[in-house]
Amino acid sequence: MNKLKLNSVDDFLNLSGQLLGISEWVTINQDVINHFADTTFDHQWIHVDTERAKTDSPYQTTIAHGYLTLSLIPHFLDEIMKVENLKQLVNYSVEKMVFHSAVPVNSKLRMKASLKSAKDLGNICKASIQCSFEVEGKAEPVLEGTIVFLYYFE
Repeated sequence: MNKLKLNSVDDFLNLSGQLLGISEWVTINQDVINHFADTTFDHQWIHVDTERAKTDSPYQTTIAHGYLTLSLIPHFLDEIMKVENLKQLVNYSVEKMVFHSAVPVNSKLRMKASLKSAKDLGNICKASIQCSFEVEGKAEPVLEGTIVFLYYFE
């Protein structure tokens, strides 16, 4: 996969309103879900109890935590773009993330990223990135919204 290379605030400004790219597929298996549950102390049965989920879940299987999906943004963005000449990167905000549907265990998930807007703050770029998560075989996104980062350039 060819990563988009960005080196400056101007590179972001020039891409405002454009598709940045689409990540590779990642399989969300039960081990991934269980590790996330352990890390976040969220062991709700619908995520980790495979036997109960077969009978009691409307999905008839376990599902990924919504925040697990959200937490994959850095991984997927690293696949899509490489920001060079960077001093630091700061999480600024998460805006209007909407969970449309569940991600069943063993689903393949990927993210489409578009640069909604970019603002020059003086060698700092405030970038609003529209993220849309797709499960293979589903027409509608399972999660979508905007994440805002501050990119501090050298």
